Amino acid sequence: MKIIISDTRDLKIEDIIELYKANEWSSAEKPNELYHALINSHSLITAWDGDKLIGLGNAISDGYLVVYYPHLLVHPNYQGKGIGKMIMNKMQERYKDFHMQMLTADGKAVDFYKKNGFVRAGKTEPMWIYKGNEH
Repeated sequence: MKIIISDTRDLKIEDIIELYKANEWSSAEKPNELYHALINSHSLITAWDGDKLIGLGNAISDGYLVVYYPHLLVHPNYQGKGIGKMIMNKMQERYKDFHMQMLTADGKAVDFYKKNGFVRAGKTEPMWIYKGNEH
């Protein structure tokens, strides 16, 4: 198995949906919107095992001060192998000097992000209007 981390690989909607469904993310129910959201991100990093999409992360940014990481997911069969860390490292290559890096984490993801240098943002309270049901 050879894992390739890329931000230039052609991405097919079918590959994206397969990855999101494997992780039981509700955004898989909106395939066209999800595809366009990812393709139009400020940055998109993908992880591949051969021709199989096994992980991805994206960033939304003003390009200068603030970056928000909405999605970082790895196929369940590949979790725990450092792929998420590799994707986050690629993001850090680009955004490490930004004034603010933000994300929302829950469940097992909280510990992952803490290991990658993220901390709770002061006394902030996460808030959203969310159309999914997996949280």
